[in-house]
Amino acid sequence: MDAYLKLCQRVIDEGVWVENTRTGKRCLTVINADFEYDVSDGTLPVLTTKKLFWKPAIAEMLGYLRGYQSAAQFRALGCNTWNANANENAAWLANHHRQGEDDMGRCYGVQGRGWRNPEGKEIDQLRKIVDHLSRGIDDRREIMTFYNPGELDRACLAACMHTHTFSLLGDRLYLTSYQRSDDLPLGHGFNQVQVGWLLMIIARITGNRPAKAFHKIVNAHVYEDQLDQLKTIQLQRTPYPLPKLKINPDIKSLSDLETWVTLDDFELEGYRHHPAIPYRFSV
Repeated sequence: MDAYLKLCQRVIDEGVWVENTRTGKRCLTVINADFEYDVSDGTLPVLTTKKLFWKPAIAEMLGYLRGYQSAAQFRALGCNTWNANANENAAWLANHHRQGEDDMGRCYGVQGRGWRNPEGKEIDQLRKIVDHLSRGIDDRREIMTFYNPGELDRACLAACMHTHTFSLLGDRLYLTSYQRSDDLPLGHGFNQVQVGWLLMIIARITGNRPAKAFHKIVNAHVYEDQLDQLKTIQLQRTPYPLPKLKINPDIKSLSDLETWVTLDDFELEGYRHHPAIPYRFSV
């Protein structure tokens, strides 16, 4: 929480106004930020200076791991974050690659589970990683990337948190996640939960112990219609201690994640938070 609040204040103090062509709004922006989350004892990095709906954040990442391509599939999991980008993004609505209502195109988990090489063969990045880590293998290429430059025109949104690199030292698993764009008031809370959860769940299904996650951000920004609430509400609040995530012990494999796991299989113990803040979402 301290690192997050310091970054928010840094944006206010040092940020430069940048016009965002996709949203038509200005963003107060800084470049480069690094976060470190120790999840070895089950601590989940959840914002406490506002209420964070942490279950949809997990649902979204679970949908990525399943390779979902439709906003309807995410809604069925309990996540509504893709409704607007799939159905209200003017550029995507006019894109001839769009396959009807709720279609997200070839973004995020579609790339993680079915990256296409030049010959059109699909490569399951996640399955290779799980297979290697389950056997104690780290070839320094345990990388899952959602960012495919050759298919950006086939996606409703280019992946923001785009690449996840797993590293194994003995039976201790580490994760480094790279994010090109970070909406601090809205997106960041989702993303840091996802980084922590991803490390914990991959450690669980590969028989390793979760260690630390490193969350690297390139462009951190606050939209102009979010700035007043950030300064006058969220930055005035005192953080609470972080909660612990409990994972259903029956989750043991990638197949479990792909088939029967739901949000009911995760419980957050000791989550104290300030009230929610209705920040504006930009499509």
